[in-house]
Amino acid sequence: MLSSQQYHDDRTPTEADDRSWWADARCNDSAASLAGLFFSEELQDIARAKAICALCPVIAPCLEGALARREPWGVWGGQLFLNGKILASKRRRGRPPKTPRPEDQLPDIPIPEPLRHLAGLRTA
Repeated sequence: MLSSQQYHDDRTPTEADDRSWWADARCNDSAASLAGLFFSEELQDIARAKAICALCPVIAPCLEGALARREPWGVWGGQLFLNGKILASKRRRGRPPKTPRPEDQLPDIPIPEPLRHLAGLRTA
């Protein structure tokens, strides 16, 4: 069985699977488990996860890897994923209020220019 890295014919990892950047990621804190934030359905948790990503020095390789792997869900590289695609927005379940609640506003983290062609946005 192969490791999580995918290989070309020459048996070298693809660029998107190179995880040497992981040591510099802000979410890679062994003292605290942040998985609850990055894989939560709660808008406040998603907002906190995106805020952590916004200041991360390795946001681009994280997002690039998530797009290449078609991550099924969670916050990756400052973007919210569902079914392998980036969501443009997310709202609470049920009927939306006439005036949006400030606590329901997710931070808008721009997609790095070199990766925009990979990110087809849709709304949930």
